[in-house]
Amino acid sequence: MRWLLYVAAFLVFLAGLVLFVFPLRTDEFFAWTVNPPMTAVFLGAAYWSAAGLEVTGARSPSWGSARLAVWPVFIFTTLTLGVTLLHLSRFHLSSDTAPTAQIATWAWLAIYAVVPVAMLVISWMQIRSRRPVPKSVTAGRPVLPPALRLLLAGIGGILLLYGAALLLVPISAATWWPWPLSELTARAIGAWLVGLGWAAAQGQLSGDLRTVRPVALTSVAFVILQALALLRYGNALTWPSAPAIGFATVLLAIGVAGGWALALSRSPVARAGST
Repeated sequence: MRWLLYVAAFLVFLAGLVLFVFPLRTDEFFAWTVNPPMTAVFLGAAYWSAAGLEVTGARSPSWGSARLAVWPVFIFTTLTLGVTLLHLSRFHLSSDTAPTAQIATWAWLAIYAVVPVAMLVISWMQIRSRRPVPKSVTAGRPVLPPALRLLLAGIGGILLLYGAALLLVPISAATWWPWPLSELTARAIGAWLVGLGWAAAQGQLSGDLRTVRPVALTSVAFVILQALALLRYGNALTWPSAPAIGFATVLLAIGVAGGWALALSRSPVARAGST
């Protein structure tokens, strides 16, 4: 599982590199053409923050901490595979597209076909290989402060519900997004929102302060990168509309929750073992 997470981190780093650094050249270097550029940098920021989640999960000392990285990644890759198959005609598979784009497309298809299956199989092997632990040791209650748990639950609920709406009814749900989306980009963003929402919901139930570190680091990185994206292409948002204000508010909430959880995970209490 460690090796799989490291490989996945490298792959999402490459995807983020193309989308975040070269958002105007996705027709040459990415599996499908992403427009407008704000969508590309949003997705690139999400991929780069996920790389941090996977590296932190791979470096986790226990399965209890690593699984907070494993399940969101599994959910996201599975949903993205479904989105890819549903919109396969939009991908750079024809001979009239750039060779680099065709290579990126076949690599994309291979990755999203293999990674979810590999994660499921290796997770099953991981769980079966664990030694039984007495219930008195594993039955720890959630240790995050109630206010932080409530904030994470709220963030998780919003991301899961809106992400599911973007996946199921992309055209209707996209009217509440702060910049224009196509069916494909709406569903691609929806897959990310569901994965992030799952991570937030899972994190608030943690019985050990140290196990929330992967999610906390990812949240902080996600907000910083999205802030940079807004500095570059923020004029694409329909300010001061309700969707734009809502987008900024949710980003702020994710940053607060992530920073708070990160501070707690690095506290002396967490290092001593909060369970």
